[in-house]
Amino acid sequence: MHYDYDYIIVGSGFGGSVSALRLSEKGYKVLVIEKGKRWESGQFPETNWNLRKWLWLPIFRFKGIFKMTIMRHVGILSGVGVGGGSLMYANTLPRPRETFFNTGSWAGLADWEKELSPHYKEAERMLGATDNPGLYDSDEALLAVATEFGKSKLFEPTRVAVFFGEPEQEVADPYFDGEGPRRSGCNFCGSCMTGCRNNAKNTLDKNYLYLAERKGAEILAEHKVVRIKPAGNSNGEEGYRLLLKESSGLIKRKRYLSSGGVVLSGGVLGTVRLLLNMKGRYLPHISDMAGAGIRTNNESLALVHSRKQEKDFSKGVAIGSIFPPDKDTHLEPVRYGSGSGFWKLLGVPLTHGKTMAGRILKLIWSFISGPGKWFRVWFSKDFAKESVILLFMQHIDSTLKLKRGLLNMRSVLSSGPAPSAFMPLARQLADATAREVDGTPFVMVSEALLGTPLTAHILGGSVIGKNIETGVIDKNHKVFGYENLYVCDGSAVSANPGVNPSLTITAMTERAMSKIPIKE
Repeated sequence: MHYDYDYIIVGSGFGGSVSALRLSEKGYKVLVIEKGKRWESGQFPETNWNLRKWLWLPIFRFKGIFKMTIMRHVGILSGVGVGGGSLMYANTLPRPRETFFNTGSWAGLADWEKELSPHYKEAERMLGATDNPGLYDSDEALLAVATEFGKSKLFEPTRVAVFFGEPEQEVADPYFDGEGPRRSGCNFCGSCMTGCRNNAKNTLDKNYLYLAERKGAEILAEHKVVRIKPAGNSNGEEGYRLLLKESSGLIKRKRYLSSGGVVLSGGVLGTVRLLLNMKGRYLPHISDMAGAGIRTNNESLALVHSRKQEKDFSKGVAIGSIFPPDKDTHLEPVRYGSGSGFWKLLGVPLTHGKTMAGRILKLIWSFISGPGKWFRVWFSKDFAKESVILLFMQHIDSTLKLKRGLLNMRSVLSSGPAPSAFMPLARQLADATAREVDGTPFVMVSEALLGTPLTAHILGGSVIGKNIETGVIDKNHKVFGYENLYVCDGSAVSANPGVNPSLTITAMTERAMSKIPIKE
């Protein structure tokens, strides 16, 4: 049959970009659809005060790279734009511990650690993973905390997707035998998460997507898929028809496209929403497990505002070091570049308590008894230089389920305890860091009031299972009940990695694409 494309890929993040390159290499005609903009290095905002370039709020004409979604049980931070989350993530590429490969809905379906090992290596090569060579004030503070916890020997620099070279010196492609774009060396400005303006960060538009376009893949930015329907009355054997509409214009014009196959790579918020919306009418055979198995990586974020004026906590890469306080936990210091102080508007002193009313009373008393620490944050000259952000992550497993809501998806409890912003170990580590830098620990107001943790690593919802009763996709990422329909993104991650998941999503997609045959 004749289709507009052999494969249409929905989303251009770590799953979509890998899929685009590998399918193009196999001779398929490929289109990648991305709801965000295409960015050049010099177009990114200088700081996160430039909300129009930083935040994704298209209703207000904000078309930036960063999106915040607040649900009942979790607040989600995600990326938007050609390159997906790679545009605003912290470059960090750790491998999970052994537990990840032997738990969750995919446990026992393969020797995952062994099968994924070569794909991890390829993902590291493609993303330019290398040890961070520059440790600065935030990293030194973390080392001191690791020493206090008796874990100094486990402290280490992160593996990151950054080209270091000579600072700000442009050179020919250093990764793909000259086939990739020119690059510039990192200057350790700390602005990785507002978009690298220095052309040093190995975002997906510098590797997978760049090479995919050279192989003939097309990218359609500022559009989103709102409907997927099998052609005819088939299960996808005859292909699919997709309805698209513009994602950011005042007039949302629509268009139809056809394809032989579809790869869903819109992340949890994109893929799971689309599957739930399609399940009732257009893709009725989708598993009832759609939306289940949502994991937050058991994360917590804390800000520590220091009174040590001689320190510069913005210097370095976004996450330059890591250490495990115990067998289930990892801790990383996170940076924003100098001048990026938006988060201080949402910060309140770290406050724990069982009830919202109790936490509100504690905050009121904190302000009355010591307003100075509040004002020092709100009126700080350069919040990014003066603050350490702590990212706390755990392997401990608990899951949510996402369901269709009136206007958006909603979260409900599934298994294990609800995600919590109030983890005793996270507070101990924040207090230890505060002592080290002579600072005050803060959290986001949503965490203090609602008890809702923030996560930049929402996972699951389209998990791997043995059959349609236990998962949405099979071990090769094909959707149960349909042909040539795949899920390759964070929603396919079927256990809790306990570390930054970008490398894992890349490796899982490399494996999935290796199972698709070369076009005849």
